[in-house]
Amino acid sequence: MKLLPIPAVRRGARVHVISPASYPKPDRLAGGVDALTRLGYLPAVGKQALSKANHYFAGSTQARLEDLNNAFLDPAGAAIFCSRGGYGCNYLLPKLDLGLLREHPKPLIAHSDMTCMQTWLLDQIGLISFHGPMVAGDFSRSDGVDESSLQSALGGERYFVGEATGLRTLIPGKAAGVLYGGCITLLAASLGTPYAPKTEGKLLFLEDRDVKPYQLDRLLRQLILAGKFEGVTGIIFGEMIDCIAPGQNPNMLDEVILRVLDWFQGPIAIGLRSGHTTRGSVTLAFGIHAELDLVRAPLLSFTERATEK
Repeated sequence: MKLLPIPAVRRGARVHVISPASYPKPDRLAGGVDALTRLGYLPAVGKQALSKANHYFAGSTQARLEDLNNAFLDPAGAAIFCSRGGYGCNYLLPKLDLGLLREHPKPLIAHSDMTCMQTWLLDQIGLISFHGPMVAGDFSRSDGVDESSLQSALGGERYFVGEATGLRTLIPGKAAGVLYGGCITLLAASLGTPYAPKTEGKLLFLEDRDVKPYQLDRLLRQLILAGKFEGVTGIIFGEMIDCIAPGQNPNMLDEVILRVLDWFQGPIAIGLRSGHTTRGSVTLAFGIHAELDLVRAPLLSFTERATEK
């Protein structure tokens, strides 16, 4: 898939804040909007961002879709940030106007429940996926965002992340390829549907939170049995917070990963703070070429730019 060219996002740019899935807490959304403003952006909050419908959605499917479309269509808008994840993006998938979005490409910065939408847009129209901080979550915390990676990704810079962002080695080695992935629960949930991810042959990033070791075992096995590790060059796991129950062996998660993937021939890393994180959420650009070096100090380097300067 040829990637869509996306203009770089500069300080002073208008950015949209929308809620494609669940609704956020108003105070957290306000705090995150303030943080975006302090970074030099001009946030415009979507009409439905704080709406509530059907127990846990930020408005009806159509209302959330209209906010999404309006954000992409706005000629003055440079990027789109999501308020939070939760649940609900799968209702939008069949209704996405791929032709419209293809004609108005913009960075969509999100993670968690938005994984299914981000991978679908990358696979279908070549819209680079920005796996990064969300407004009512990460931006609402004083230490929630890794500003360097966010501004490098949006600003059209090549950049790298390493030990300072939590990255550590499980299996040493080197790998290169198109970085791809997201929340492993969402990737697995889309298997068997038209929206299943195209992970094959990629440098794969997987993350989640509150997934116990046996549940991660099951998710990995599901992806393995579906053929989603075919040709994968390397694997990077996220911080994986709260994935060990109190009192359990603290190394259990690492041990489960190494056992389930004992057949894998490439390097494996863990700990990269992107997506569900305790602090300093890193922005990763999925769809562009990257290199993983786990021979010396662990390093993930982007060899392409995500946006055009």
